[in-house]
Amino acid sequence: MTGEPGLRGRRVVVIGGTSGMGLGAARAAALAEAQVIAVGRRPAAERPEIAAHGDGQVTHAVADLTDEASLRAVFDPLDHLDHLVVTATPPAEPRAFLDEDLAGARRFVTGKLLGSWVCARHAAAKLRPGGSITFLTGCAAIRPRAGLSIVTATFAAVEALGQALALELGPIRVNTIRPGLVDSDMWSFLDPAARDRLREATRQSFPARRIGTIEDIGHAAVFLMTNPYVTGIVLEVSGGEPLVAPSP
Repeated sequence: MTGEPGLRGRRVVVIGGTSGMGLGAARAAALAEAQVIAVGRRPAAERPEIAAHGDGQVTHAVADLTDEASLRAVFDPLDHLDHLVVTATPPAEPRAFLDEDLAGARRFVTGKLLGSWVCARHAAAKLRPGGSITFLTGCAAIRPRAGLSIVTATFAAVEALGQALALELGPIRVNTIRPGLVDSDMWSFLDPAARDRLREATRQSFPARRIGTIEDIGHAAVFLMTNPYVTGIVLEVSGGEPLVAPSP
């Protein structure tokens, strides 16, 4: 019986791999000795260190999830890749449905759903045997909240896309990570005291008794890239968030 394939020497492209949960995925892949291409909108000089430890190689590329030409410029020079992870998510400020406008809703759908679709389109033909695609959504996909209707609908659509592509692109494996509350720079708009209150509320209410970390998401991403018999799933990494009554 052979062991699970690892990531050593494998080429892993992480769209959104320069911050937040994407940074967690990029770091985990680098620690597993992959050749990581971290793609984001910020210039490389403004990005945090990714390969702090481990023997993985990290290169940087600049692209915008809403700009297909910039994404094509990332994929076209590659003769092959082994795994694609798409974590990038456009910002979405909670707004009541009747206060939303079509332009804002279209921006989010274009960035998250169609951006993930475009990345998969450009990557699929270059994925080597044993390759995979991993998308990322959030618990809003199954737990709607007021003010996040377009986020809920879009996340649910990305999860459906992942399952449809798993069927159509097999044996390329396609999966989705559905994170819960994760302590990342997405909460940077909160002051330190407010972030501490958020962490404490999570410790008090979530079954895992803590808030998630970007390392938790990186661990999940590596699992989905390296387990050769997992495809078409939504892997929830939430600390049990959907089991907890939402705050008023």
